[in-house]
Amino acid sequence: MSGLMMNKGQPSQTALMSAAARAAHLLVDDTPPIFVDPLAQTFLGERAEELLGYHRSFGAHPVLSGARTTAVTRGRYAEDRLADLAGQGVDQYVILGAGLDSFAYRSELADGVRVFEVDRPGSQNWKRALLAEAGTTVPPSASFVPVDFEEESARSLTDHLVRAGFDLGRPALVSWLGVTMYLTSQAIRQTLAVISGFAPGTELIVEHILPAALRDEAGQSYAENVMAAAGEQGEPWRTFLSIEQMDALLLEHQLQPIEYARQRDTIAPAEWERSDTLRPFELSVLARAGVPRGR
Repeated sequence: MSGLMMNKGQPSQTALMSAAARAAHLLVDDTPPIFVDPLAQTFLGERAEELLGYHRSFGAHPVLSGARTTAVTRGRYAEDRLADLAGQGVDQYVILGAGLDSFAYRSELADGVRVFEVDRPGSQNWKRALLAEAGTTVPPSASFVPVDFEEESARSLTDHLVRAGFDLGRPALVSWLGVTMYLTSQAIRQTLAVISGFAPGTELIVEHILPAALRDEAGQSYAENVMAAAGEQGEPWRTFLSIEQMDALLLEHQLQPIEYARQRDTIAPAEWERSDTLRPFELSVLARAGVPRGR
């Protein structure tokens, strides 16, 4: 996960952009919102005015509206699935590359779910400081799991989670959003190998960016612009996977594919009948897979 955070004790530009997109969705897009994250603005800290100002002034620009579409649809999909699984008794939620995710501090569902935020120490220190400044309490159900994947193998993830209270004997939902494009294929494989060792009934939601040939015009334009900016920030996109390639990777690690959701699939068709500029486009896919029971 080396592309997620810079070595400056603060989130990367891409983590800030994602939080800004979630926050701006509530400010510039029409109601009803696709995804509600009232704490996203808090995590922008002193850069809130600057970053949200771009969306207020140029919110219809395809890169900004695309960023909002991407951020809110993947957030909606993951948390909708968590609600479903919590209703079935799953009470552990692992967020890989948690960045500035705010689920543990705003959702009623978090009261009955142990949340394990996995990220680099610098990012977590930034988040904890902003939570303190905002007077937001870190609930007992939330655990920070600092892991520097530049210095440690992904295989150490299990040890860190267990030390934080993760129960390997019980199923969990693992979300891995906005990350795999920054990783090598080998790093993705190592992490999938770890997740395959979790309890049967565990589910993984992992986002992957489609290769250029499989994107539509809007997706390709967005990718070209964001890739250029990410590269300048020292966070190049490295890996692109078709559904067939992700399917093969999951099966290679004994993870059973369940569903592949594109942006348009994350909400009901009627919710896409919007008067704002949010439109689904072909850029990324959310793969949902499970650790088989009875294996």
